[in-house]
Amino acid sequence: MTLSFFDQFMSPVYLGIPLIGLALTLPWLLFPAPTTRWLNNRLLTLQNWFIGRFAHELFMPVNLPGHKWAVLLTSLMLFLISLNMLGLLPYTFTPTTQLSLNMGFAFPLWLATVITGMRNQPTEALGHLLPEGTPTPLIPVLIIIETISLFIRPLALGVRLTANLTAGHLLIQLIATAATVLLPLMPTVAILTATVLFLLTLLEVAVAMIQAYVFVLLLSLYLQENV
Repeated sequence: MTLSFFDQFMSPVYLGIPLIGLALTLPWLLFPAPTTRWLNNRLLTLQNWFIGRFAHELFMPVNLPGHKWAVLLTSLMLFLISLNMLGLLPYTFTPTTQLSLNMGFAFPLWLATVITGMRNQPTEALGHLLPEGTPTPLIPVLIIIETISLFIRPLALGVRLTANLTAGHLLIQLIATAATVLLPLMPTVAILTATVLFLLTLLEVAVAMIQAYVFVLLLSLYLQENV
């Protein structure tokens, strides 16, 4: 029996062992492995086309030194999409609803882009803290504001992904509970509620894919500023 709507976001534990590790490992087992044949099957061809197209669109505006991040960010995109989509299945756990996990993705990658910029082009990296043509009295204030906005970036990445997925799952559970309760009392209203639930589920599928893309896209923009 569910005691709270937020119980679905608790990390499952079996025999005292957290199962979040299993939830993080499972998506990699679902991808088709490359074959040694000359021609790939349809599923593998579709996967390779998607990966190539995504990497091309993502790194088109990024300078050439940043292209070495292609494998990392493309793998992260596939991983986040898999976690988000699998979390929409019944009786599953969505690891990306945990802020700690999302911050674990966001903070090291953001810090890596900042360190890359400070190592390769320190003048340009520090120049982002002060816009050109700033009046002298505003220089200290703008430097403080830009520094704060720089350090807020990883927090915004993690909170955005967590909040969107959590809100979507809560809405699905609320509307599903309402449809179940209204079915014996007002069948017509329950059918309308179930229709809204179906449309919301389609919206949540789109949100699961879009949020994974936005997460990686913002990381690529941060990378572009530092290469």
